[in-house]
Amino acid sequence: MIDAAPERPPLHILHQDEDMVVVYKPAGWLVHRTAIARHETRFVLQRLRDQIGRHVWPVHRLDQGTCGVLVFGLHKEATQKLAAAFAEHRAHKHYLALARGWMPAHIDVDYALQPDDAPPDAPAQPAQTLLRGLAQLEWPEAYDARHPGTRISLVEAFPKTGRRHQIRRHLKHESHPIIGDATHGKGPLNRWWAERIGLQRLWLHGHALEIPHPATGEVMRFCADWRQLADVPEVQQWKALLALPGWKSGPNPLPDSCGVVL
Repeated sequence: MIDAAPERPPLHILHQDEDMVVVYKPAGWLVHRTAIARHETRFVLQRLRDQIGRHVWPVHRLDQGTCGVLVFGLHKEATQKLAAAFAEHRAHKHYLALARGWMPAHIDVDYALQPDDAPPDAPAQPAQTLLRGLAQLEWPEAYDARHPGTRISLVEAFPKTGRRHQIRRHLKHESHPIIGDATHGKGPLNRWWAERIGLQRLWLHGHALEIPHPATGEVMRFCADWRQLADVPEVQQWKALLALPGWKSGPNPLPDSCGVVL
């Protein structure tokens, strides 16, 4: 069984200077307040502002259920430059996901996506994601009676564009939905897996991000290093997940940094 998250300590700051601040976003937190989630009480922007004692501005988003690296600007000019880097595809994101089935060595997904909240006749927007299989688990119980066991993969995802729910929708398109994805995954499978490990969550992690520094232009790499975040509940959950018996190396090596190990 994998333990659920307890109450939260202060946010983990991965980097801070005069222009930007990078934090680890916990799963279950919204980036900022929104009218469509009035019942929520955990917001990274407000917590971070209070924690460091100055205003912060978001330059990108992570879904509520997704944990990982999140960047904020600390003044208007830096925020504009950071946001432009995302808009111009000069920011490179690296995710880890737990997906159904065995992912092949790589899939270059080029599948246009219509915005979730757009009218039915709205045009789809170009969207590209590189997917890579990292490790494979043969669970001895069968979710589907047609198979002797249940196959699950640890997957790397590198989105080349930034559409909403892009990784989640592209994995669904490739018939490898993310485990725990209540919107784009398979509900019965999600519940079946949650019963096996004692935890219901979206298994999607914003692992690393590269972006030019807004003042110097130097390419900065930020990583949710599991070795330095040992007390973070989601990190403990991921490590417990990868410690389950039955994992074997997949077609690509695990990332050689940031503490991801089998």
